[in-house]
Amino acid sequence: MEEQHIVKILSVEAVTHDVKRFRVEKPADYRFLPGQATEVTVHQEGWLDKRNPFTFTSLNAEDALEFTIKIYDDHQGVTHQLGQLTPGDELILHDVWGAIQYKGEGTFIAGGAGVTPFIAIFRQLHEDKKIGTNQLICSNKTEADIILKEEFTDLLGANFINVITGEHASGYHHGRIDEAYLKDRITDFSQQFYVCGPDQMIDSIQQALKNLGASAVTVEL
Repeated sequence: MEEQHIVKILSVEAVTHDVKRFRVEKPADYRFLPGQATEVTVHQEGWLDKRNPFTFTSLNAEDALEFTIKIYDDHQGVTHQLGQLTPGDELILHDVWGAIQYKGEGTFIAGGAGVTPFIAIFRQLHEDKKIGTNQLICSNKTEADIILKEEFTDLLGANFINVITGEHASGYHHGRIDEAYLKDRITDFSQQFYVCGPDQMIDSIQQALKNLGASAVTVEL
């Protein structure tokens, strides 16, 4: 039988101009692995038949759950409605699931909000003192779109790499994460790769990595 938990929102804060951090109650015995997600429903009339998947960005050991969610206000969907919620409002959480799990050191590649499955993974690696040589390459339209820039810089230092597609920003590579970029940036394609982002980006990066000889590629579907 499918799980269903009604939980209250504890806090809402801005992460970027269009991304919010929601902390919510954690149901008893509710457990997940870093990188996993659940489907979330807004517990309000008119929204009970709509659910969207969101990754947990908190760690399993914490007393509350956290979601870091990009709010799309250009259409009246679930994230727009989430953006209107305040502490005390309720959400419905469902089963835990997810394809992204940490399988060893490697390169993480994210497009925009596709970085969210990686947040808990890197936080857990930091907690376990196992960041190692992992690197994170993120693609965003503008510098202002970079999610958790300061935290990822603290965690990864020079191994947090940002590519900007929509503007020329000082200190950042301008362009796309394509085969030429990966060939120039990465020397070892036998390592583990983790990819998450828009479907078209995932497809093109998977193909590029395959062309470059990579075989260990985990994607978030």
